[in-house]
Amino acid sequence: MGKLTVGALRVVLVVVLAGTVFVQAGMVWALAYDPEDGSLPLTPLRLVTMLGMVTVQVAAVCVWRLVTMARRGTVFSDAAFRYVDGVIGAVVAASLVWFAVTALNAPGQREDPGVTVIMAGIGLAILGVALFAYVLRTLLAQAVARYGEASRMEAELDEVI
Repeated sequence: MGKLTVGALRVVLVVVLAGTVFVQAGMVWALAYDPEDGSLPLTPLRLVTMLGMVTVQVAAVCVWRLVTMARRGTVFSDAAFRYVDGVIGAVVAASLVWFAVTALNAPGQREDPGVTVIMAGIGLAILGVALFAYVLRTLLAQAVARYGEASRMEAELDEVI
């Protein structure tokens, strides 16, 4: 990966991490000082929002580590699986959080249930991202296996020469 690409991605990740921390701080502030008002159950929605921000933070940290490994040329190793699994887990957790938001919002949508159906569809799309990441994990496993095989064959060739 080029320095410009790595730098740009790291800037984006820092902005995402700072933004999620800001949102979480706002939610804690709102839980502590804002009374419940309106028809929506604000406290559960605020808690679920904070959990959603945690999933984004976990994914961002895992991506940061993977970018670092890619920059160093060590991404094709067994150590990368921990971070890829972290991203997959964070995306699955984000979809579960989204389904919780959908369930909390559903009673208010009795007159227009289409909103709930659309929200459930978005949750399924988020799960689709997790499946996509899993496919990429499988490709990484194949690449690591090939890399190990190539290293072994290169060592054998060095012995012959």
